[in-house]
Amino acid sequence: MSAAAVRMTTAPVLPMLVKQTYAEFLKLLRVPAFSVTSIVLPSMFYAFIGLGQAQEPLYRGASVTFGQYFLASMALYGVANVMVLGFGISLANERGQKQDLLMKSTPLPAAVYFTAKALSALAIALISIVALSVFASIAGHVQLTGGQWLTLMVRAMVCSIPFIGLGFALGYLAGPNSAPAVTNLIYLPTAFASGLFFPLSLLPHFLQQIAPYLPLYRAAHLVWNSVGVPEDDITADWLYMGAYTVAFFLLALWAYRRDQGKKFN
Repeated sequence: MSAAAVRMTTAPVLPMLVKQTYAEFLKLLRVPAFSVTSIVLPSMFYAFIGLGQAQEPLYRGASVTFGQYFLASMALYGVANVMVLGFGISLANERGQKQDLLMKSTPLPAAVYFTAKALSALAIALISIVALSVFASIAGHVQLTGGQWLTLMVRAMVCSIPFIGLGFALGYLAGPNSAPAVTNLIYLPTAFASGLFFPLSLLPHFLQQIAPYLPLYRAAHLVWNSVGVPEDDITADWLYMGAYTVAFFLLALWAYRRDQGKKFN
């Protein structure tokens, strides 16, 4: 058979993506330190901080309770936690174990590999939101309309997108030993400074000045608004989230190419 008669065929992308996503999802579930923590931690924080005052008004005269506000906060915390810590630490560990070199030797396109990682993490994040919502509804007697539940879930998931880029960037910028410290050093302080755990009015003045420039703060506005917390205008928050998405994914692309250049050039 002549070389001209040999036809190179490429497997359909969608079946590859589905199977790779399933494999990545199983891989996440089989690491209890990640999967159980990611699913349970938001509900645990809700039990420690939000449960005792779930029926109290968020502020004097407010129609929104602290329980509703904290439910939205922990929903966002949970999904962003999966993206930043999950991607950052797991990618750094895979690089340390040379799994990225193994994947490079396979015919699997890099875009499919990374998209599968993102989709599997989104699935874990969704499970986290559902578990938190059930817990807050039963234990904290938090009541939302069907539209509010749906809006909260959709906005929390959409707001996780820029943090996918940030997680990818940290995964390629930090080493396997330093990744846990680096990601926690970046994520946890910004979560507190953004008002996710306590209303911004209770935080020091200098943090109130910094908060409007933090991505978690802008995302928090969107999820708080979904449960009835009045915000001035969320259009600016959507624009900020779009800008952060572009910036973080550009940073991730640069970090990825930098890493690949060191290994293969």
